[in-house]
Amino acid sequence: MSDPISTSFSLQEKVAIVTGASRGIGKAIARGLLECGARVVLSSRKQEAIEEAAADFRKEDFEAAGVAAHMGDLAAIAHLVDETERLWGGVDIVVNNAATNPVYGPLLDVETAAFDKIVDVNVKGPLELAKRAHPLMAARGGGSIINISSVGGIRPEPLLGLYSMSKAALISLTKVMAQEWGGDSIRVNAICPGLVQTKFSSALWTNEELLGQMCDRLPLGRMGQPEDIVAMAVYLASSASKYCTGAVYVVDGGHTI
Repeated sequence: MSDPISTSFSLQEKVAIVTGASRGIGKAIARGLLECGARVVLSSRKQEAIEEAAADFRKEDFEAAGVAAHMGDLAAIAHLVDETERLWGGVDIVVNNAATNPVYGPLLDVETAAFDKIVDVNVKGPLELAKRAHPLMAARGGGSIINISSVGGIRPEPLLGLYSMSKAALISLTKVMAQEWGGDSIRVNAICPGLVQTKFSSALWTNEELLGQMCDRLPLGRMGQPEDIVAMAVYLASSASKYCTGAVYVVDGGHTI
């Protein structure tokens, strides 16, 4: 007999890692997981910033910890997983949210170093974190990996070519992991947000004229907020989505219609 819908979204006794969690979409998702009962290790590049975010949650009596890890540093990723296991015995949920985009412009202007940085953080890092978490998830009977991609991974965004390429690669990686790891009861899905009001996307929404043009083309007529992504992440983290893997979920206000 299946779980009642009222309990299928519960994350009690679950342990999650959320990267890029000091602000924006990552911090909003971390809050959503905590509110559903999970213990959450928040991670980002700077220890001070991530510990401050975790401390904010602990003040609300949530079980949260902060562990710094640069997603382009394989040793730091290994430490993140090891520290999570040390704290709470394993991992059930991974949210690969951290990303970078050091360039804005045409491909002809992009240097090799920028390409390497984008691929390292946006593709290689999520794969390494998922691989490190895999045996811990399998030992606990399975788990959920949620890769935060982008609508740019579905349809390249102007002047964001390499970023869009990396997010398309992350979508493909999601499907490969889902295909290979389903036998271990590890589900892997991707969320593709549209324009969301975060510091990461500030170059797009701080220009009022550009923002107005973009919102005029959106069926819902507004850009998203970090909280708009949370319910989908909670769904994919929970047993409510137990038959969902290898899927790509678009949360974009209708941008890709």
